[in-house]
Amino acid sequence: MAKTSPEHASDRVQSTPMRVAVVIPSYRVAAHILGVLRRIGDEVDRIYVVDDCCPEHAGDLVERECTDARVKVLRHERNRGVGGAVKTGYKQALADGMDVVVKVDGDGQMPPELIPTFLKPLRLGVADYVKGNRFFNIEDVRAMPSVRLFGNAALSFFTKLSTGYWSLFDPTNGYTAVHRVALSLVPLDKVADDYFFETDLLFRLSTARAVVLDVPMRAIYADEKSSLRIGRILGPFLRGHARNFLKRITYNYFLRDFSAASIQLVFGLLMTSFSAAFGSYKWITALHQNVATNPGTVMLAALPAIVGVQLILSFLSADIESQPATPLQSVHD
Repeated sequence: MAKTSPEHASDRVQSTPMRVAVVIPSYRVAAHILGVLRRIGDEVDRIYVVDDCCPEHAGDLVERECTDARVKVLRHERNRGVGGAVKTGYKQALADGMDVVVKVDGDGQMPPELIPTFLKPLRLGVADYVKGNRFFNIEDVRAMPSVRLFGNAALSFFTKLSTGYWSLFDPTNGYTAVHRVALSLVPLDKVADDYFFETDLLFRLSTARAVVLDVPMRAIYADEKSSLRIGRILGPFLRGHARNFLKRITYNYFLRDFSAASIQLVFGLLMTSFSAAFGSYKWITALHQNVATNPGTVMLAALPAIVGVQLILSFLSADIESQPATPLQSVHD
């Protein structure tokens, strides 16, 4: 049987029609949402505006002023957070048979004109989930405040640890597109409802072995006021990352598989722990007795630490290399 070339395969994928939906969580965005809706192109088949118990009654505004037949308003009786709103849109899109679901905020910071760019990797079958990256362009990075750069770098590192997607950046970017195959494998009811939603969804996608790609985009800041407060979310974010990291390591390296990387991690942690405990004990003992620690004791404490750190670094290298490479849609479709 003749093999199909990659070029012909791409043409076949591109010619296959895909039903596209857009989810817009709506909370205090009444001043911008109609403008966002007007800018959504013909490549989109359905638009779900999720009124998350908005005090500005964004759902009523859209139903009254928007004549686009693609738009459907979904309502929450109580505020469930941005994640809860997006999950409501996701579930409706799956129920309606959509192939791809794009999430766009209603505040005007995410240009709807970029939707075709986000759809392209999914149409070509090279990714299951696509997200924006506002830090790709060096000129944009230079214009950003140092605090924002440092905060995003820190969040990105924690996200890499907890999700295993080491090549991603800008983890809190909510401009995303997901294929229905990957979305159907995610237990949506277990994904966080609050601002941790995007990061928690990445963790769930990693356990499903979905391929995720970054798409460069410009940073746009409108005149809205963000309700995000760093002091309020820092603790929950750190707890969420720690929990997901432990879950990911347990799932991938001890329940689903047990590899050389698993052995490297176990012995690396054991050796560094022994070194820290033994070295601390000997140091405190020598301090109380006012005597010098002999070289043999120092070596006995230091050598396991050196070997242990090398084993942990080897584990991290293996973890980086194990990022998903085969899109789920190519396997399940």
